Amino acid sequence: MENLYIYMLIALAFLAIADLVVGVSNDAVNFLNSAIGSKAVSFKTIMIVASLGVAIGALTSSGMMEVARKGIFNPGEFMFDEIMIIFMAVMITDILLLDFFNTLGLPTSTTVSIVFELLGASVCIAILKITADSSISLIDIGNYINNEKAIEIILGILLSVVVAFTVGAIIQFISRLLLSFNFNEKPKLFGAIFSGFAITSILYFILIKGVKNASFMNDGIKGIMEANPIALLGISFVIFTLVSLFLMVSLKINIYKIIIVVGTFALAVAFAGNDLVNFIGVPIAAYNSYEAWSISNILPQNFPMVALSQPVETKPILLLIAGLVMVLTLWFSSKAKAVVKTSVDLSRQDNVKERFEPNFLSRTIVRYSIASSDAFNSLLPAAAKNVIEKQFIKPKVLSSVKSEDLPAFDLVRAAVNLMVASVLISIATSMKLPLSTTYVTFMVAMGTSLADRAWGSESAVYRVAGVLNVIGGWFFTAFSAFVAAAIMALILFYGGAYALTALLVLAIILLARNYLSHIKQSKELKEEDTLKKAESSSIQGVIVESANNIANVVKRGNKIYTSAINGLATHNLKVLKKNKSNIEKLSNEIDDLRDNIFYFIKNLEEPSVSASNFYINILGYLQDMAQSLEYLSNVSFKHVNNNHKKLKFSQIKELKEIDAVLEVLFNNTKKAFNSGSFEEIGSVLNKKQEVFNLVTEKIQKQVERTRNEESSPKNTTLYFGILLETKDLLTATMNLLQEYYNSHDASVEPAKISTSEEEE
Repeated sequence: MENLYIYMLIALAFLAIADLVVGVSNDAVNFLNSAIGSKAVSFKTIMIVASLGVAIGALTSSGMMEVARKGIFNPGEFMFDEIMIIFMAVMITDILLLDFFNTLGLPTSTTVSIVFELLGASVCIAILKITADSSISLIDIGNYINNEKAIEIILGILLSVVVAFTVGAIIQFISRLLLSFNFNEKPKLFGAIFSGFAITSILYFILIKGVKNASFMNDGIKGIMEANPIALLGISFVIFTLVSLFLMVSLKINIYKIIIVVGTFALAVAFAGNDLVNFIGVPIAAYNSYEAWSISNILPQNFPMVALSQPVETKPILLLIAGLVMVLTLWFSSKAKAVVKTSVDLSRQDNVKERFEPNFLSRTIVRYSIASSDAFNSLLPAAAKNVIEKQFIKPKVLSSVKSEDLPAFDLVRAAVNLMVASVLISIATSMKLPLSTTYVTFMVAMGTSLADRAWGSESAVYRVAGVLNVIGGWFFTAFSAFVAAAIMALILFYGGAYALTALLVLAIILLARNYLSHIKQSKELKEEDTLKKAESSSIQGVIVESANNIANVVKRGNKIYTSAINGLATHNLKVLKKNKSNIEKLSNEIDDLRDNIFYFIKNLEEPSVSASNFYINILGYLQDMAQSLEYLSNVSFKHVNNNHKKLKFSQIKELKEIDAVLEVLFNNTKKAFNSGSFEEIGSVLNKKQEVFNLVTEKIQKQVERTRNEESSPKNTTLYFGILLETKDLLTATMNLLQEYYNSHDASVEPAKISTSEEEE
């Protein structure tokens, strides 16, 4: 029997390491997004600072481990064997659930996961105990669950959403009124005061509220810190303000970058201090349980776990090892980068491709928010409104700077994000309350972006929809964590060692599959010929840049057309389904280029405004090509998906013949654009009538077949649809080539003339 529990402890140890990796991949967004989004310092510097913070924060989290031991359930009501089932169910569920969200690239809450998993597994085991004992009923389930603490934790998590958003918005609004967007041009004293307030707040709450629970802090230092906090705050504010002023005036140091570095370190400390319990709290509690039971000589089903109710200091070596695992994950996890992107994009100051579609709720919220804002503004005097508007005027960005090189938001907002989030999390840690760091950092970022007017009329409905989607994901996490952990506990309760082995194997297989899938997707993303936005400001530059996009569209369009014909010929639904996905991706990329037209035209040089006409026409033809390919792909998929009759051999043979001719045409076009030999486009254009005649001939043959022998209306409709859409595809392609051919000649001719004049 004892061997089973040793086996469980070993499994829990491996699960703890895996959970640390998966959890940090998800939660890296919490302390990296502000520094990365503002581009205050290099990525390497951010990672070094965050790594130090995580390592130190891990050593401060000892007091938080009690949450896993007795925060959710009353351990004295459960026997040792039942406790081990609860802990195993929680860890298996936790790692699978977090990896699922990481794979989707969505930030979720590890705190919510662990709290509701503990709740679900303990409720399940409690119900099984109650049903086995006729002397008690379900009303007595409150004896097994630590209702007071569980409700406190859950309410604290929910309240944190409102508090973080509100405090973040208020502090950001005040900061922007003081500093404006032109903060570097403001008097140095303003920046020094902001710096003094920010660094004092961060260090006070990190040192006094957070690190005081660390095992390496002696009572003397704690006593000095807690003796007179008001005086300590005042002195710190004065000192940090004067030091900041000195650095700004004498050494010409950008103090906002210093605040962001300190804030990143502080938030990493706060994160590790608060969240480490989510990853290793359960395995450590299981180890403590085993230690208590192994010296008792009592059967596991008869040994009540009263020992977990006693305070136990977690060994610093275990915390240090956990911290090192977190640091290594931070450096090497590719999934962490995907999750960071979601949060940075939702708080971005400029326009970005929105990841979320608006919904009824987001539209309603934005509509009423605008109405409320207008009503409030009408109450303000004109002078006050003018002062506020002046502070919120954004500086113009040099047109030569590429959009991807711009920061998502400025240094002031990044500093406020870090300051507010680290302070709120540190307060919760001092209260031994496992606050959701994801909730806090995400909602602070959303609050500051709202206050900064990043959610304008162009983007508000998308950003609100994004926030609602992420928050909805958190609540889905809570529900799924509760249910999944309860099911896992039920399986382990009745299945014993066999069920445990099967679940561990399943967890390994799913994790490995998700990991390999993520690697494959990342590789495909790098290899794929994605379309690039035009950055040039001259007609010649736009022609060269557009050549790459055209070559990519032609190459991908050729594959899509061939796959549609092959999928129809073999009635292969899988090929056609993948084809639909490919054309949808291509259409979205072309739509992105069209959405960028405003910024492209603004970037043009005055003498090169004619480039806009060329670029707009090219995009129009690319969109026509995509629409034709989309129609071909959709009708092919629909025909096979509805199990209609296969096309006749003669029809498939004719389509293959057209596909072969188109493949040669598209390949020659692609070669011309890839090599930059635009004169070769003329030879492709010369084939225009030949290809059109071929398609017209096939249409005529199908007309004759329909009159004499065709018996399937569906096949006839499909075949005519493909042929007619092929003509449209050819028309769009030839129009594009003609536009390019004419524009290239027109742009090169003046250059030839000027060269000849110089020679004379």
